[in-house]
Amino acid sequence: MLDALALPFFQRVLIAAVLASIACGVIGSYVVAKRMASISGGLSHAAFGGVGLGYLAGFPPILGAAGFGLLAAMIVGLAQRRFGSGLDTLISMVWSIGMALGILFVALTPGYAPDLMSYLFGSLLFVPWEYVGLVAALDVAILVSVLLFHRRFEAVCFDEEYAEVAGVPAEATFLALLALTALAIVTLIRVVGVILAIALLTIPPAAARPWVRTLPRMMALAVAICAASNVGGLFVSYALGETSDISVPPGPMTILMAAAIYLLSVVLRAWVDRRRGPVAPPSG
Repeated sequence: MLDALALPFFQRVLIAAVLASIACGVIGSYVVAKRMASISGGLSHAAFGGVGLGYLAGFPPILGAAGFGLLAAMIVGLAQRRFGSGLDTLISMVWSIGMALGILFVALTPGYAPDLMSYLFGSLLFVPWEYVGLVAALDVAILVSVLLFHRRFEAVCFDEEYAEVAGVPAEATFLALLALTALAIVTLIRVVGVILAIALLTIPPAAARPWVRTLPRMMALAVAICAASNVGGLFVSYALGETSDISVPPGPMTILMAAAIYLLSVVLRAWVDRRRGPVAPPSG
């Protein structure tokens, strides 16, 4: 299995997996702290509409996914801030409309119908260098935003009312956080696909949360867990393909790896708590 590291395509895939893990762990920690997994799920599925539009209009589908994801983030974010009620219904609508538009745009695309499975469930083994560069650029944008505005994001995640009283522009900060979530989802589309992106965005931070006291440490541990899940899923998928006739895409294996780490984290934390007492949840 280690022979795969000598293959240029596998090296490219590993780089893409690790880079995607950075955005996943950092933004996923905000998602878990803010308890907005359902919103993030709506954004990931809405992004599929941009994938279909990219095929139809002839531009890179990933850029279309970013545009649709950002648009959905603004719609859902403003609706939550201005109206409050009926948010679950709106998220369901954004979720289903995005998927429906994606399928419709692909159906209207002339010529051979593209393989949608790579965008629905990921196709990390076939990512080009252009995608790696895009993920690196998105990582830089996300990290710079977090370094500049972490205190605001943190305040909105843990106590939005207090943040407003303290002078934090809560609405703008919340919308910016949703926009970063949409960009993080874009980095995961080729890794695990739009259907499984929400799982990879939330499971690693959830596994990290019981072991840390601050949000930055939660981010660091979540990045490590996400990277381990991505790399482990890649190696298992590659090994199965090399040693048998079983062809398993790395996306589902990545999610199963992350779920196994989460289960181990929960069991081990419970065992430690019985001996030493619980660790306080992240507070800042």
